[in-house]
Amino acid sequence: MFWCEYPRDAVRVHGPDAASYLQSQVSQDLRPLGVGQSAWTFILQPTGKVDVLARVWRVGEEELVLDTDAGFGEEMTARLNRFRIRVKAQIEPLDWRCIAVRGADSSSDVELPEGAVVAWGAGYDLLGEAPAAPAGIPPGSAEDLHAARVDAVWPAMGSEIVPGEVIPAETGITAVAVSYTKGCYPGQELVERMDSRGAAPPRLLQRVVGDDGVPRLVYVGRRNLQD
Repeated sequence: MFWCEYPRDAVRVHGPDAASYLQSQVSQDLRPLGVGQSAWTFILQPTGKVDVLARVWRVGEEELVLDTDAGFGEEMTARLNRFRIRVKAQIEPLDWRCIAVRGADSSSDVELPEGAVVAWGAGYDLLGEAPAAPAGIPPGSAEDLHAARVDAVWPAMGSEIVPGEVIPAETGITAVAVSYTKGCYPGQELVERMDSRGAAPPRLLQRVVGDDGVPRLVYVGRRNLQD
């Protein structure tokens, strides 16, 4: 196991309409989330293309925190504000840090500390104003975290996800970021249509080892997948 800094941008959404407004905007069903629980979600364009891949964390009955890869917080805020008309909810940036802990054995009984949120791969993330490095776990590097992300086949904003160029099904993570039973949200039509028709995406994110022996994430066309 190791821990390292995980650059993220976070925003706080609070007010009487915070939960209901976010429910109407994201691909994940937020209703089952109790206080302290978190989940992954897409925030889509009306065309169904991905604007932002984010994590949403319910920290109170009328307060939620969303975070995304560093450099995309403003884009996430702008997208959430776009449809926020006569809604009693405020969106504010947070000067928070994130620490990633990776390498945990999924079969082991790992006690999650306070501030832990859902994470990709084997491990957890610590999100907050000043999360402490976990005791007894050695520090790692950004390269270690990147390698773990590639092994988990998890897309990142700015690399595998360019806003407006990717649809959810291509990322391979709809199972954890999309609800097919919730109500309407922008971009739902494309997501639901592909699911109901069993349509395969034109390409799919895959872990590929090149001639140099270095694993990397690339989108592989459907024909190549079949071959």
